[in-house]
Amino acid sequence: MRIRVRRTGGFAGIERSAEVDTSALPDAGEWQALADTVLTEGGVEGRGVPDGFAYEITVDGETIHCADPRLTDAQRALITRVLKEGA
Repeated sequence: MRIRVRRTGGFAGIERSAEVDTSALPDAGEWQALADTVLTEGGVEGRGVPDGFAYEITVDGETIHCADPRLTDAQRALITRVLKEGA
């Protein structure tokens, strides 16, 4: 599975993105469960707070959008993992 996170916005407006291919990872099942939860929860329309981050999460071609401060626990966990692992 390919998971891509794109972060935009923030005070400086610097874009950051990362991608992880989980197919060869030993914890691929954990990634799958987290990604499934994020996709099931869906995204939100509109921007978050001024100078906050907006996110585009794509899992195997399916994309949702979400923004701070209205991230779910699963969205926040997946975003953090992808931006860390895919850096």
